[in-house]
Amino acid sequence: MSALPVRAPHRTTETEPFWAACAEGRLVLPRCDRCANYIWYPRLYCPSCAATDVSWHEVSGEGTIYSFTVIRKGAGPFAPVGPYVLAYVELAEGPRLLTNIVDCEVDAVTVAMAVRVVFDPAGDSDALFRFAPA
Repeated sequence: MSALPVRAPHRTTETEPFWAACAEGRLVLPRCDRCANYIWYPRLYCPSCAATDVSWHEVSGEGTIYSFTVIRKGAGPFAPVGPYVLAYVELAEGPRLLTNIVDCEVDAVTVAMAVRVVFDPAGDSDALFRFAPA
């Protein structure tokens, strides 16, 4: 578990399968049954072709850092922790997720660094996804 703050995610009808899988330590994404594009953020239609035929698929959880920034002075619950890394991670399956990079020094983070998903407990029955060096 990282030192970053966590709180239970806000679940909706569209995001429930995603958060339920995170609580189980799995990363799942909706994928369009028509054009086969993975969809991020979770929703019930495809933003590429507008199809409403989507199904959930477990993904590898492996990716690379596409872009990142180091937050040296956070706000709210992040004020006492820092510095920390906020990054876009490009999954092997294609989508880019906004997340935190954990379990490494902030100065060691680089663009194109290989990372893997990790899950931080959030309350009794939830978890948040973050990424750590692979």
